[in-house]
Amino acid sequence: MVDFIDKVTNSQLSRRTFLKASAAAAASLSLTGCANTLSTAKAGQLGSNEGKWITAACWHNCGSRCLNKAYVVDGVVVRQKTDDTHPDSPDFPQQRACVRGRAQRNQVFGADRLKYPMRRKNWAPGGGKKELRGRDEWVRISWDEALDSIAEEIKRIKAEHGNRAFFPIGGPVSKILALYGGYVENWGTTSRGTWHGTNGPVGIGPSAVEGINDRLDMRNCETVILFSLNPAWSSAGNPTYNFLQVKKAGAEFIAVDPFYNDTYAVLEADWIPTRPSTDTALLIAIAHTLITEDDPVTNPLIDWEYLKNNTIGFDAESMPEGLDPKENFKDYVLGTYDGVPKTPEWASEICGVEPNRIRYLARAMGKNKKVAILFGWASARTQNSDNLPQMVMTIGAMTGHFGKSGHMCGVSCHTGSSNGGPALVSAGRDGLPSVENPVDDSLNHTEMWRAIVEGKYNFTGDMTWQKGEIRDIDIRMIYHDSRCVLQTADGMTKGIEAHRKVDLVVSHAHFLTTNAKYSDFVLPLTTEWEKVGGLLTGNREILIYYSQITEPMYECHSDEWIAIELGKRLGVDTTKAYPFDDKQRLFNRLAGSTVVLPDGKTKAPLVTITEADIAEWGVQGEPQQGVITLKEFQEKGLYQVERKPGDNYGYIAYKAFREDPVNNPLGTASGKMEIHSQALADRINNMGYSKIKAIPTHIPPVEGYEATFKDWEKKIKGNYPYQVINPHYLRRSHSVFDNVQWLRETWPNPVFISVKDAEEKGIKDGDTVLLTSQHGKVLRTACVTERFMPGVIGLPHGAWVDIDEKTGIDTGGADNILCGPISTGQGVSGWNSCICNMEKYTGAPLIPDIEKPQRIFF
Repeated sequence: MVDFIDKVTNSQLSRRTFLKASAAAAASLSLTGCANTLSTAKAGQLGSNEGKWITAACWHNCGSRCLNKAYVVDGVVVRQKTDDTHPDSPDFPQQRACVRGRAQRNQVFGADRLKYPMRRKNWAPGGGKKELRGRDEWVRISWDEALDSIAEEIKRIKAEHGNRAFFPIGGPVSKILALYGGYVENWGTTSRGTWHGTNGPVGIGPSAVEGINDRLDMRNCETVILFSLNPAWSSAGNPTYNFLQVKKAGAEFIAVDPFYNDTYAVLEADWIPTRPSTDTALLIAIAHTLITEDDPVTNPLIDWEYLKNNTIGFDAESMPEGLDPKENFKDYVLGTYDGVPKTPEWASEICGVEPNRIRYLARAMGKNKKVAILFGWASARTQNSDNLPQMVMTIGAMTGHFGKSGHMCGVSCHTGSSNGGPALVSAGRDGLPSVENPVDDSLNHTEMWRAIVEGKYNFTGDMTWQKGEIRDIDIRMIYHDSRCVLQTADGMTKGIEAHRKVDLVVSHAHFLTTNAKYSDFVLPLTTEWEKVGGLLTGNREILIYYSQITEPMYECHSDEWIAIELGKRLGVDTTKAYPFDDKQRLFNRLAGSTVVLPDGKTKAPLVTITEADIAEWGVQGEPQQGVITLKEFQEKGLYQVERKPGDNYGYIAYKAFREDPVNNPLGTASGKMEIHSQALADRINNMGYSKIKAIPTHIPPVEGYEATFKDWEKKIKGNYPYQVINPHYLRRSHSVFDNVQWLRETWPNPVFISVKDAEEKGIKDGDTVLLTSQHGKVLRTACVTERFMPGVIGLPHGAWVDIDEKTGIDTGGADNILCGPISTGQGVSGWNSCICNMEKYTGAPLIPDIEKPQRIFF
């Protein structure tokens, strides 16, 4: 295996070539430097002329999941390429990979791959020296020793504390523990923020799938207004390219965001800087302008017909029967009863947008203009933002931008960024049975670490929004087998404390990630390149079929293999969870895949499967007729529905509801969009974290802009005067790829600071900066830029924590060290509502990430 790694390492694809090519991935932060400049590079001669191109998985959760091909010679990947399965065009675009995907082989074959099972040196049954988790030495052990030790500890914990002491976070092992008597679950709002729990009661879709029109129809827009969107970094496949086609068709773009990011720069958007966590206040003031300036004859801004037919609660006349008419939205905005008109001047003090720019935004949204009002999820990943999706819906309803060509209002994010509508091609199910968990406990992400440390939590169901109930809890085992929650969930500092409290921590991992670093046992995992294959989708028009690239590395195994072996030692019938192998699961997904035919309505099998295919695979199945043969799909690696103007694949969100709301009701209590939603208020208020009203109102976040002041009325700043946001960053997909050396050198992970704030603090480009919140401390190198509004700091999301145990300061730049475990509303993870202090660091300068030693073991 050492020879194999040497062959990979010494292949002809040079890091220099990659660095030059990756510089063209996105527009630079060129106003004041700090990042790459746009350039082109020729790849040159890469690798051998003899080999085979195989479709390789790029399986990470960026939202795009583009096409990657690996050139394999003698079992070694010597180069990669992206989609060339058909000519590229705006209507039928190639699915091109980003810098992360093109660096994939440096992840799979990285020198820091975990090779063997490992145990913490000072572990003993019951935990041993728990305080050494995160800084202990590692001992190489056999699989039998690892699995036997873990199984014995699980048996002991169950005997002494019961199944409510188990806290697995992830996948396959959870199914085994369910068979073993159950476990405590976890849930969180994760990427979607309050678009998870608010959308259903009020009647707006939580994603682009049901919420916005498709990409071809977006070209009919005259204006596109983007709130907190940056697909050039977060979903770096086709979304920004799709937006470019909208721009070429004549649309103007407006960007509302504290950060003038690369997407906005590419689109030459008119930037309106606004403070984080203040979008609801801004939108309320936009509503005030619409109400006070609308004249149905001379200045028609509001779609009164849509409000009358399709909504409830806008004004006193449309309030639900039996409720106080004074609780309507319009009178709240005008200040009829509370004496506070929600004018642009009122909002400007909160959001930082000039009053006349707020009025400009309102007028740009007028009903007679073809407008797309598009939100990323980032603005809803803030504390106390439960009314935000409702407020977005309210603005869309007031201006009538629902259900018509060239008009849309909603989420444009992740796999649906820039391209709404249901999937045109879909993978089938793997056929595995579900396993019921006998334990009903479930910890919300904002309080799970506190619950483990303090022994109590607020039970509200498993994302079922139940009435809050305080319960005792005594977690003794944390088991990580798929997700990186210690790195990415709220309150990492408290999370580390929780990991040092329990009796047993186990992680499955490719590398010594944050989860693994604070574990007792680390079990080495295979990547998707080492598995039999699988299916991925990155937008509604594609399905990717990736194949196995290489044999499993070292002693690595899959999550499922580990779970089954552990289950055998626990004495459970593992066939109830995994009755057949991974090849049969893949075949089931292929056989169940469907495609929408050109009539735009009929779904048909995607893959043609013959008796010979079934025999060759050695699986159970039936022959079927599809639109692409199994062999062709595997060789090509991609099925893409070809789009063109006028086809039957277009999608207009809410069209049927707009045209006939009586016969096409929404899933709300009233069947309409609920500007006044008692169901939402009851849901949130019963959970017990914080209170809201039935109409959208501005509620200051626990750690929002208002919290940066010790005296809001006198505008005297407090100990944490800056707001922090966590942009997704091209070096990583969430936390994945953070250890890849090419990406670490190309994207250095600075902290972004406005020119004004840097000058006031005496900070220059490249200085080491200390960020301090009430939850933790982080060091980063300064990137001083005009692209961030003053008072707002950008700390990129997902960097692996690297705490200096002497000082307690994280030198890795982990954003969640600064974020606290704060529970509000629907239990929303409020990463983008965080406040801190900033100062030039007086200690030794921070070592660049690329110069830090890799975490290599054995």
